[in-house]
Amino acid sequence: MKNGKLFDVIIIGAGPIGINCALEAKKKKLSYLVIEKGPLVNSLYNYPANMQFFSTSEKLELDNIPFISKDPKPSKQEALEYYRRIAVSNGLNINLFEKVLSVDQIKNFKVTTDTCSYHAKNIIVSTGFYDLPNKMNVKGEELPKLTHYYNDPHLYAFQNVAVIGASNSAVDAALEIYRKGGHVTMIIRGDSIGDRVKYWVKPDIENRIKEGSIKAYYNSEVKEILEDNIVINHGGKIIKIENDFVVALTGYRPDFSFLKSIGVELVGEKQIPTYDDITMETNVKGLFLAGVICGGLETHKWFIENSRVHASQIMDTIAP
Repeated sequence: MKNGKLFDVIIIGAGPIGINCALEAKKKKLSYLVIEKGPLVNSLYNYPANMQFFSTSEKLELDNIPFISKDPKPSKQEALEYYRRIAVSNGLNINLFEKVLSVDQIKNFKVTTDTCSYHAKNIIVSTGFYDLPNKMNVKGEELPKLTHYYNDPHLYAFQNVAVIGASNSAVDAALEIYRKGGHVTMIIRGDSIGDRVKYWVKPDIENRIKEGSIKAYYNSEVKEILEDNIVINHGGKIIKIENDFVVALTGYRPDFSFLKSIGVELVGEKQIPTYDDITMETNVKGLFLAGVICGGLETHKWFIENSRVHASQIMDTIAP
């Protein structure tokens, strides 16, 4: 044990839900440690620079701590500031830039990181899903012109840019790049823009496509990526499009290999983790899940506003 300490609970992941778990643990007077492989709220930090949340600020609040934003739907920067201030003002016990390598269970849990090891009676996994993109598995996907993460549109000014996908992230990227002077072509697997696209954005993208400002190929998929072109299958017809950059926003997935390595059972094609809906405890006694990781491949099922309750459910089980 590090310094002879046995924690009541170790929380893996310092996103909003991990922070909420720490707040609840502190209220229950439990000894706890949060371990995060990157910066605080790592996933949010890696979101696009100009991202605006779908949810209003009050739905992103933790522990009834007011989240004040200048607009009804806060920005990424406002969220980073909000969650940082919570961590600071509450003196939360968080280790950043420390990666968990393994979790083993004998009598208690042993958590081994790239720095040292810790012991705990209980473990909460709240790691999200943003680190592993869904690959297209096509030739040329490894080229430096392709990214699965979008940040700032300025990079793509006056360039021929293919945006792969039709979700919120793909639509936001396409519109921002177009408005910075990029020549945008969207490659969309289905026959329309996604149903979950933000209601105030969907008319914008549909009108830009309709007027021809943004080119869209529906019912299409990428077949190959070349240095100066991208090859797609458009309704059975192979088309080669002149191209400088590919922004492949094809979604992300949880680290299923990590969940399996710690004994969590995954069910069905959607790889849904096994856990109790009331306690959030998995099939491994003393090991709990919180946040979006609970949805497996259904990454749209859980988000901040509807998984905040997981923290109190877990702590009520650990220390009723």
